[in-house]
Amino acid sequence: MPRSGASRSGRPGRALVASALLTLLPAGLLWGPGALPAGAHEGPHEPGSAFRSPLLVPERVRREISPAERRALGPDHAEEHARTRLALRDIGGYPDSTRKARLQALTASQAKENEAFEAAEHGAFKEYFDSPDFAAHIALLPTGKVLLFSFERIETNPQKEPAPTDTIGAANAGRAFLWDPAKGTGPTAFTKVTPPIVDMPDGTQSPRPAPFFCSGHAFLPNGMLGVFGGNLGGNGGSGAKLSLVFDPWTETWSRNQDMSTGRWYPSVVTAADGRQLIMSGQSELGWGTPTPVVERFPALGHPVPRTKKDVPRDVPAGLFKATAPFTRDYPQLFSLRDGLVYGLGRVHDEQWTFDPVDESRKDLPARPDGSSRLYGGAVPLPGGYEGPDSALVIGGDRTDPRTYKLTGGKWTIEKSRAFGRTQDNTLVMPDGTLLTASGSYDIRDYGNGTYNPNADLKYRQLETRDAQGDWRLGPVQRLPRGYHSNALVLPDGRVMITGDELQQLANDANIHDDMNGTIEIYEPAYLHRGARPVLDRVPGEPLGYNSRFEVSTSTPDQVSRAVLLAPTTATHAVNTSQRHVELRIKQRAGDTLTLQAPPGAAAAPPGHYMLFLLDAKGVPSVARWVTLDAAVPTAPLR
Repeated sequence: MPRSGASRSGRPGRALVASALLTLLPAGLLWGPGALPAGAHEGPHEPGSAFRSPLLVPERVRREISPAERRALGPDHAEEHARTRLALRDIGGYPDSTRKARLQALTASQAKENEAFEAAEHGAFKEYFDSPDFAAHIALLPTGKVLLFSFERIETNPQKEPAPTDTIGAANAGRAFLWDPAKGTGPTAFTKVTPPIVDMPDGTQSPRPAPFFCSGHAFLPNGMLGVFGGNLGGNGGSGAKLSLVFDPWTETWSRNQDMSTGRWYPSVVTAADGRQLIMSGQSELGWGTPTPVVERFPALGHPVPRTKKDVPRDVPAGLFKATAPFTRDYPQLFSLRDGLVYGLGRVHDEQWTFDPVDESRKDLPARPDGSSRLYGGAVPLPGGYEGPDSALVIGGDRTDPRTYKLTGGKWTIEKSRAFGRTQDNTLVMPDGTLLTASGSYDIRDYGNGTYNPNADLKYRQLETRDAQGDWRLGPVQRLPRGYHSNALVLPDGRVMITGDELQQLANDANIHDDMNGTIEIYEPAYLHRGARPVLDRVPGEPLGYNSRFEVSTSTPDQVSRAVLLAPTTATHAVNTSQRHVELRIKQRAGDTLTLQAPPGAAAAPPGHYMLFLLDAKGVPSVARWVTLDAAVPTAPLR
C-alpha cells in the first residue's frame, strides 16, 4: 500500500502537492496580483471580515467552483480549493517557468533581429503589453476605441484546445472588452463589455454571456457593429443563430431576432445600400453542414440604421433570394465600385458575385491556383477616387507565396511574397501600401508540429507591398501569431497586432491573473520620416456623396493627398470592412482645404471613415472621423 499522501506511482499525491503549493508558492503566483487569499478583505468591509466581493475573484476561479462545493465548504474555502486545483492543473500541464522563459527568449530574439532594420525604412515595434482578452475578434470603433472579443477559456495549456468549441452549457460563453488607446496600456485602459446573457438552445438551461466567438461581423452605417452567429457547442462546432449589435456610443450590446439558420464561421459584408449580407458558416447541425442560405440585415422593410439613435433591437434578418454554396468557412467578401458583392471562396472554383439589388448570383472564373486556400488574407486594393475595383488574394497556402488579383472578372498572378503562410493578416495602410503581419504553417502549427508553440522565425516577420506591387520583408513581432491572430490600423497610423490564444497562453508570464492576451504596437516607416501633417478640423455633420466640404490644417504646405480609410473589423484572416479611397483636393485657401467626397455609395458604402492628410512622402496626419450618409443629398457631378 502506498504511504499516506503518496500515489500508487510513488509520486506525491494531490493533497500533498496542494499543501506544498500553498506553503511554497508566492501569494502573487497562486492568487495573482490584485487577488487576495481567502479570508483577506479589500474595500469597504468591516475589519476582520472574511467577506470578499465576487468581483475580486477571477472568472476562471468562479467557474471552477461548483454550487455543491460552495454550499459544503463556504465561499472562501471553496475558492481556496479551486485556486489550488487550477494551480496544479497549470503547473502540471505547462510549467510557468516555460512560459516565462519563452517570453524572455522571444523578447531577446526580437531585439536582436530588429537591429538590422532602420525605422525610417522598415518601421519599428515600440510597445508590448497585456490585454484581458485573446482577441479572436477585433473592431476599431468610430470612437477610437478597439473592441476585443472571444471566449472564456477552458484550458490554460497551449498544447491543448482552450476554446469551448465542443462544450455545451455555461462554460461555452463569450466575453468582450474595450481598449481605449487614449488611456495607455495598463489594466485601467480596458473596460469589460459583457455580451447579452442568453439561454442557448442546447438543453442545459444555463444562461451565460452569448458565445459569439467564431462569428462574422461588419459595420452598420451608424458606426455600430453587427455580429452574427457563434458557437452553439458540440458536434465538432455547431452554429448559433445569434444576431447582435454593439453600440460604440453607449458601449452596450443589443440582441436582435435570431437568424433562420445557425452559423459558425460565417462572413459578413456591408453593401452599398448599407445593409449587411451574411453568408456561409456551419449550421446548428454541426461540423460538415455549411449553409448556403444568404441573409440580409436589416431585413427589407426595416430601415437601415443611420444615426446614433437608430439602435437595432429585435430586428429580423431577411432571406436573400440567391444562395451562396461555399463549402469552406469564412469566404472573403467585398463590395466593390460596381456595387456588387464579390464572394471569393477558399476553394478555387467557388468564386461569385452577388447583386444586392436583384438578389442574384453569377459565376466568376476559377482562381488560377487550382487549389484550396486555408485561412489567409485578401484585400480590396486602393482604386483612387472611385473606390476599389480589384481584390488581391494573399496567403492561405503555405506552399504558394504568389498573390492573385481579380479585376473586371479576370484573374492575374501578381508578384510573390517571400514565402507562403496561412492565418496571416494583411492591412491596407493610409498611404495605399499593404502590410502583412503574423501567420503560421497551418492551423495550430507554427512550423514544428500541431499544438507545438515553437515557431519558425519567419512567421514573426512583417512584409510590406509598395505601390509597384513589390514585397519586402521587415522587422519581427515579439510573438508568433497564427490562428485567431488579428491586426488593425489605429487613427494615429500605428498598427495594433494581437490574437492567437495558444501563443498568448504559451507566453503568459502570469497565467493566474485575468490578463489573458497581449497587444503589440508597430510604428510603420512613415512615422519615422519627419513631421506629420496636421488635420485640425473636419465637418461634424454627415457628408453627402460627391459633395464638397472644408477641413482645416495648420500645415497646408505639407499636404499633398487626402484619403479615407475604413476602420477594420476582422477575424480568422477575414477583413471585409477595409477600404481606401482618395479624395480630390479641389481648392486651397490658407489653412482651409476643400475636398470632394466619393462619388457614390458604391465607391464607399455609408458609414464612418478615418480621414488622413498625407505629405509627399506618405507621412499621414492623425486621422479624424467623418461620416458618409446616403440620406444626405448627393451633389451634382462636377
